[in-house]
Amino acid sequence: MNSAAPAPASAPAPRIDGNTQVIVHLGWPTHSFKSPLIYNPYFAAHGINMAVVPLACTADQLGGLLPSLLRLRNVRGALITMPLKVAVLELLDASSTAVKVAGACNAVRCDPQGRLVGEQFDGEGFVRGLRRQGFRTEGARALVVGSGGVGCAIAASLAGAGVAELHLSDADPLCAQRLSTRLAAHHPGLQTSIGPPDPAGLDLVVNATPLGMRADDPLPFSVDQLSPSTWVGEVVLQPPVTPLLAAAKARGCRTQAGVDMLFEQIPAYLEFFDLPGTTPEELRRLAQL
Repeated sequence: MNSAAPAPASAPAPRIDGNTQVIVHLGWPTHSFKSPLIYNPYFAAHGINMAVVPLACTADQLGGLLPSLLRLRNVRGALITMPLKVAVLELLDASSTAVKVAGACNAVRCDPQGRLVGEQFDGEGFVRGLRRQGFRTEGARALVVGSGGVGCAIAASLAGAGVAELHLSDADPLCAQRLSTRLAAHHPGLQTSIGPPDPAGLDLVVNATPLGMRADDPLPFSVDQLSPSTWVGEVVLQPPVTPLLAAAKARGCRTQAGVDMLFEQIPAYLEFFDLPGTTPEELRRLAQL
């Protein structure tokens, strides 16, 4: 008797034909793009005639490409990644408050009037993940360490989600100051401050720096000041449990891993592109990462 376990069923192949709608994924280099490996298995599993296609595009090519590309009849929109998230702003006809505060955009579509409309979902994914775990953003006191692209996006979405205080810390104080100025312009009721990364007494602390990608990286802030009631969020994708998250869990803190933010933001993208929604759990199950 053959006792070998049956081979797992292969994922359905995406259908590409004359009716296929396309979401282009623009950036450079493309070898690290993960979106096609998450979106396309989901589309195939649900019989959605849609495909995410990576296109190698540099900043100097973007202006001559994007407006015409998005007005093609079978292009639903574009995912925008590095190094184009800032360069794309000057091409937009309209954008959300999150885009204006973050100073960057990672999704664009063409509306019925032919306008290019931009949105920002890095921070949205982070906030959705927190809320699904039970964190209450309204009235919270938060610290975001790092005022680069992802830090600005998270700060923008936390402000939009009703936090009362937002403390900013960056190795370059000028970056934090620029972010603080944009926050004040669009969220005048928000209290902001700039200083060292002190997590004491706060409800939420976020590492929005690359620290943690390597085993010998220092922690982005001292965990000795963390209260067990403080939530700790991470943006580093690998390893899944960074030294910061391990240290925070050891102190009894609730945590959110960087990969959670990745999967939580994709349902928001689907809504933006007027596509059927799903859950982060299903996306994780179907992804071919």
